[in-house]
Amino acid sequence: MEVLRDFKLHIIALLVVVSCELIGKQSIWIIAVYPMLYAMIFGGIISLPKLKILTNKNMQNASIVMMVTLMLLVAKLGVAVGPKIDMILEDAKLALIFQELGHFAGTILLGLPLAMLLGMKREAVGATYSVAREPNIAIVADKYGLDSPEGRGVMAMYICGTLYGAIWMSILASLIAHLDILHPYALAMGAGVGSGSMMAASLAPISDLYPDLSENINAYATTANLMSGMVGIYIYTLFSLPFASFMYDTLARLRRNK
Repeated sequence: MEVLRDFKLHIIALLVVVSCELIGKQSIWIIAVYPMLYAMIFGGIISLPKLKILTNKNMQNASIVMMVTLMLLVAKLGVAVGPKIDMILEDAKLALIFQELGHFAGTILLGLPLAMLLGMKREAVGATYSVAREPNIAIVADKYGLDSPEGRGVMAMYICGTLYGAIWMSILASLIAHLDILHPYALAMGAGVGSGSMMAASLAPISDLYPDLSENINAYATTANLMSGMVGIYIYTLFSLPFASFMYDTLARLRRNK
């Protein structure tokens, strides 16, 4: 109830939404920029402590509201999955499963060596074994504890993903969609990384570019997002985290022997 009485927060949010909608969609080169992206940037600026526009309590209330709105978004997208589930499972069952195996290629094979080059130690394991969403924090907390280097790594990436993930995904999805090198359903599945906010940010430019397929695109993205939550947690636990730890130990040993 306290969140509902935070009128300052609601008024600021309304002003940000109205302002962003008035600006509307803009194109920068081949990247389409959408109101959601403006809203995240404006929100980040408004919440800067130096400006003293929002208090810590306001921001805590905003986090609660954000979780509720994401639940509504996922529920809305989930309704779109039902009528098309047979088509999705028939056409893309293996692709949906194997894309989870592909997540480790970018996060571990590319991310972990780069993190080590930048000076990270065991924190690199927690930071790069996954996309660092809530289930991934739970996995690291259970195995290492959040006070461990791995725990600090996954929490750092969780914060960065929350602050910048949706912005990055929106720009990246727009860029790749305009290059027209992948099928829109592949783009939709790629948007479902296991984060509601990142998925929503990615879907806007893809759906806008392929309006006739927007319902199917939403369905594929939502299914991929659900698969990331269900299948991904087993892959992260049984494969990605042990592999990231093994790879870190191997690279650290090679570096010491030089």
